[in-house]
Amino acid sequence: MTWGLSRRALFASSAAGAGAALLPTVPARAKPGPEPATGCARYRADYHFTVPDQWKNDPQRPVWIDGEYHCYYLYNADYLDGQVGTAWRLATSTDLVSFTDRGIAVPKDTTVNSDVWSGSAVVDTGNTAGFGAGAVVAVVTMSPGGGTDRQEQFLYYSTDGGRTFTSHGTDPVLANPGVADFRDPKVIRDDDHDRWVMALAEGNKIGFYHSADLRSWTYAGGFVKDGIGVLECPDLFRITADDGTRKWVLGASADGTGSGQPNTYAYWTGSFDGHAFTADSADPQWLDHGWDWYAAVTFEKRDAAGAPDPAARHALGWLNNWAYAHTTPTIDCDGFNGTDAIVREITLKKSAAGDYYLASRPVAALDAYVSRTVRLGDLTVDGTRLLDHTGISYELTTEITWSHLTGAGVQLRRSPDGGRHIDAGVYGDYAFVNRRGTANPDTGGTRQESRTPFDPSAGRVRLRILVDRTSVEMFVDDGRYVHSAEVFPYLVDNRLALFSIGGPAVFRNTVIREFAVGGPRVSRSSRERYGRAPEGA
Repeated sequence: MTWGLSRRALFASSAAGAGAALLPTVPARAKPGPEPATGCARYRADYHFTVPDQWKNDPQRPVWIDGEYHCYYLYNADYLDGQVGTAWRLATSTDLVSFTDRGIAVPKDTTVNSDVWSGSAVVDTGNTAGFGAGAVVAVVTMSPGGGTDRQEQFLYYSTDGGRTFTSHGTDPVLANPGVADFRDPKVIRDDDHDRWVMALAEGNKIGFYHSADLRSWTYAGGFVKDGIGVLECPDLFRITADDGTRKWVLGASADGTGSGQPNTYAYWTGSFDGHAFTADSADPQWLDHGWDWYAAVTFEKRDAAGAPDPAARHALGWLNNWAYAHTTPTIDCDGFNGTDAIVREITLKKSAAGDYYLASRPVAALDAYVSRTVRLGDLTVDGTRLLDHTGISYELTTEITWSHLTGAGVQLRRSPDGGRHIDAGVYGDYAFVNRRGTANPDTGGTRQESRTPFDPSAGRVRLRILVDRTSVEMFVDDGRYVHSAEVFPYLVDNRLALFSIGGPAVFRNTVIREFAVGGPRVSRSSRERYGRAPEGA
């Protein structure tokens, strides 16, 4: 994660009121939920993960421990008071849809090294670090002295299954060699060489280090990429493609907006020999093409017995953007700022051109939370067709077919008078999500529409769109292209319409599903630690 002066200044600003100007004074209330502040409506997501209170940003790579995913994330308990600094908070889940809050796992400001930034945790089954077989070891970035100019890597360990961590002294396990950016360690087990490997964000480079014991690290090599900003939150994993080929994937959060690329998760397929990563192509691909899928992590997909799937992983991103991180109605109305995108399953596919790409789809466990299904069948549209369905959180799936037209799609969260809506679909040679027609966090107006390539000669496109109170995520066809966007529609804007431009289209097998997930559950230990249930529990 970036902790330059400008980013820390964001935390120092007042959080309260940041999103209020975008919304009606008293929006209409939706269905019951955690009680919002007086005079406000409830904007907490219905089926996406949200922090119980205060602030969250970077998710940390979840770890599978004792039949549960342990999902750590950066949390600031003092956010609404204007104070800076993050800890690691923990939520656990068996299915990555419903989560139980477990409270603080790695506290902030308990050593001279100040607060805890992003890093990664591993289960040390072989006791390589000496804390016991099965200990959970976390390598994290901290900046001694509380500034941002001495980023170094420190070690914490847990002997209670990852619930609480102890600092392993105040000396770094990897000291800063004298560079400005030196953060976000991602540690994996390199079984080919029987050692640990770390990928580290170092400005325009991802550095690689190896270790036998997680305590001392040796530089091995690096991967340099200019033109997409400061690289952050690196990722490194191996996956089997649909044609049986084993590939390494190197990823990082990056900002390609200066050259018309996304500001999300960039990745390269290629090979890794334990020292150097060789990319199949110099140019990155992107796991999300919207504006709001940052600090993303991927992690192993496990079956019921806990065995990892070599041909699939999960992916999780923060539904926000540092350009407007504190602009949200949830601060004033719900007392928190922090929502994650839906967890995805990702697979590696070989294209007709012979290259490899990651395809995404929402986690399958979401199917278990369907509370209502509306099957609309095949709908012919020539112009705009308003549907009878109303709602503010749902999933829409449809396959649009045509002979000749310019564009087609859906108007989401449409206002009663039709003047406000979010548009999603295809137009000419691109697929798009456009949030300009509704309240949204981008007050500068430069991050309103996201686009991805589309071949109109196909005569069809399949869309799967997840809509929640403050988000839209569109999966196009097989999921090679995904658009994630924060949106803040008025809660009275609950209509839905279909549209075609330049000719008729048929929206085939159109289905709307609603979900009943509930808010974050709070464990007894967490209640005892806080003295009460966090807001929203």
